[in-house]
Amino acid sequence: QVQLVESGGGLVQAGGSLRLSCAVSGRTFTTYVVAWFRQAPGKEREFVAGISQSGGRTVYTDSVKGRFTISRDNAKNTVYLQMNSLKPEDTAVYYCAAGVRGITDTSAYNYWGQGTQVTVSS
Repeated sequence: QVQLVESGGGLVQAGGSLRLSCAVSGRTFTTYVVAWFRQAPGKEREFVAGISQSGGRTVYTDSVKGRFTISRDNAKNTVYLQMNSLKPEDTAVYYCAAGVRGITDTSAYNYWGQGTQVTVSS
C-alpha cells in the first residue's frame, strides 16, 4: 500500500513563493513516477508537473514553466514542488500522485494524496 501526504500549502501574496512537499510511504518509492496536479474551484483537475523515478526527467505544464520546479529526494521518499512568482490563477488544491507508467500518462496515476490548499491573493 502506498500513501502520499502533502504539506506546505497556505496563503501567499502574488509574487511570493511556497514549497510543497509530498511524503510517500513504502519501500518502493524509486519505482514510482510522481506528479503534482491541481484543481481550482469549478475547474477540472489539471497536471502541473511530473518527475521520473530517478529525477532525471521532469515535465511541466506550460503555465508554470520557469516558475515551478519539481524535485525528489529518494533517500527521504519525498517529492517537492517549489513555486515561485505565484499568481492568483495558481490558487487551487494541489495533489501529489504516484504511478508506474510515463509521466505524461495522466490517467495512470494510481495513488493520490489528500491535497493541500494554495491560495494566492492579488
